[in-house]
Amino acid sequence: MRARGMVFVAVVTLLGCDNSGGAAGAASASAAAPAASVAKADPAQHGNYVPVSDKKDSEKTVVDVAIGSPNHTTLVAALKQADLVDSLASPGGVYTVFAPTNAAFDKLPPGTVDGLMKPEKKADLAAILQHHAMVPIVNTKDMKDGQQLVMADGKKITIHVKDGKYMADDANIVASIPCANGVVHVVDAVIVPK
Repeated sequence: MRARGMVFVAVVTLLGCDNSGGAAGAASASAAAPAASVAKADPAQHGNYVPVSDKKDSEKTVVDVAIGSPNHTTLVAALKQADLVDSLASPGGVYTVFAPTNAAFDKLPPGTVDGLMKPEKKADLAAILQHHAMVPIVNTKDMKDGQQLVMADGKKITIHVKDGKYMADDANIVASIPCANGVVHVVDAVIVPK
């Protein structure tokens, strides 16, 4: 169970931490996951975790950034539904997370997200989230065309590199954001396990 929680730390990382120097473009990172201060949250809303607003961007964990990102509210809701917020508060880690934006979730067939958010679908939701995270850190500069990465769910995704653009399966990597506990690659599609 602890390993599963750590995997989801990576998923939240996708929301971004320090957006200075992401290989896929710092300008895109700023638009996709702004490094805004995170206001203190009500512990009743987020378990025992209370985000800290005075951390430097490079010190922000996945949870610090995810909760404050306006572009990843669907992802954050999914992490909460899967009871992963507390387990994602750890500042340590070597995670690679492919983080779908709200618009990416909107591309799914109608009713998909609502269906996955039902309590009886918690295991299915967790499996999809695990398909977006892995250990260790893989930066875009280290990605090769045709490279296969084994995700936390044990299934593989394929990296595509062409003309300086990167994809994970059919999802475009629109920004890469280094964080205190890994790297988040913001993607424009949900990566569906095959």
